[in-house]
Amino acid sequence: MFGLPTPSPHSLSEALRARARAEGFEPVGIARIPGSERMQLRTAALQRWLKAGHQADMGWMAAPRRLDPRGLLDNARSLLAVGLNYYVNQDPTPGSLKVARYGWGRDYHRVVDQRLRRIGRWLSEQRPDCQWRVCVDATPLLDKAWAEEAGLGWIGKHSNLIHGQRGSWMVIGHLLTTEQLEPDEPARSLCGRCTACIEACPTDAIREPFVVDARRCLAYHTIENREAELPEGIAKSLGPWVAGCDICQDICPWNHGALISSTDPELQPRPWLMELQNEDVQAWDDSTWDENLRGSALRRIKPWMWRRNARAARPEASPSL
Repeated sequence: MFGLPTPSPHSLSEALRARARAEGFEPVGIARIPGSERMQLRTAALQRWLKAGHQADMGWMAAPRRLDPRGLLDNARSLLAVGLNYYVNQDPTPGSLKVARYGWGRDYHRVVDQRLRRIGRWLSEQRPDCQWRVCVDATPLLDKAWAEEAGLGWIGKHSNLIHGQRGSWMVIGHLLTTEQLEPDEPARSLCGRCTACIEACPTDAIREPFVVDARRCLAYHTIENREAELPEGIAKSLGPWVAGCDICQDICPWNHGALISSTDPELQPRPWLMELQNEDVQAWDDSTWDENLRGSALRRIKPWMWRRNARAARPEASPSL
C-alpha cells in the first residue's frame, strides 16, 4: 500500500489558513522564523521601552524568551498568526461606567487558545512528526510584531494592531510550528501623519508614536495597579472607565465607518456590563463578583479594585469622540 502524498508547503499553508478561518479567525497569515529585518528593529524597540521603564511593574515583559520564538518551541520555523474580531455594534447605556470592549464577552485567552489547539491537532494529522505550540498574549512573544510580520495588519501609533478593513478591534494569537510554511507579505503601515490617538489620550500616555508609557495609561492602572488608591492624575482623568480604556481606539479613523460586527456567541457582551453603575459595583460581594465575572478576562481585576476604580470614575465626564 502506498501512503497518501505529502502536502507541499504551499498546499499545507493554504489549508492551514482555511482551517483557521473555519474557526472564526480573520485575518490570518503566516510568517517565517526568525523573520525579516523589521523583527530585529521591533526587538530593539522593546529593549528601549523596557530601559525607559515604560512597563511599570509588569516585570514579565522583560522575559528573555520574548526575544526569539525558538525559545518557546525548539526548532520553530514558522508561525500562524490569527486575529479574532471582538467588535460588537452596541454601546453602554448613557451615564453608565465603561469597560473596554475586549472584556465584554468570554475570556479571549480561552477562546483563542481552544480554537488554536484544534488547529494544532489538525496540523498534527497532516504532519504527524511536526511540533507546535499555542501562544496567546500571556505567552512571552512579541505578538503584535509577529502578527504584523504575518501580514495581519500594522502596529499603529497607539501600539495596537490595525487591519485596513477591520480596524483594531481584534485580539491576536499564534501557533508556532516546526513546519516550514509559505509566508505572507508583512503589512505596511498606513497611519501616515495622523496623530489622533496621541492627542486624544487624557494622560499623555502615548509619549511618542508607538511608545505607550504604562505608568500613565488608564488601562494599566485600572487592571494592573494593585495600590489601594489610584494616582491623583489618573483618578482625575479616568472619566467613565473602570476596566481598561478604549479612547485611543475609539478615536482612530480606521475604526470608523462600516465595521464588521461580531456575531460570535462567545464574544457578545454580558448584559450587566452595558448598564453598570457605581452603586452596583460598591454593593458587590465576592459571590456576586464571582458570578458576574466567571469565564471573563476581567477576573484579573479583583473586587476591591473594581470598587476603587468605580469610586474614582465619573461617567458624566465621558468625552465625545
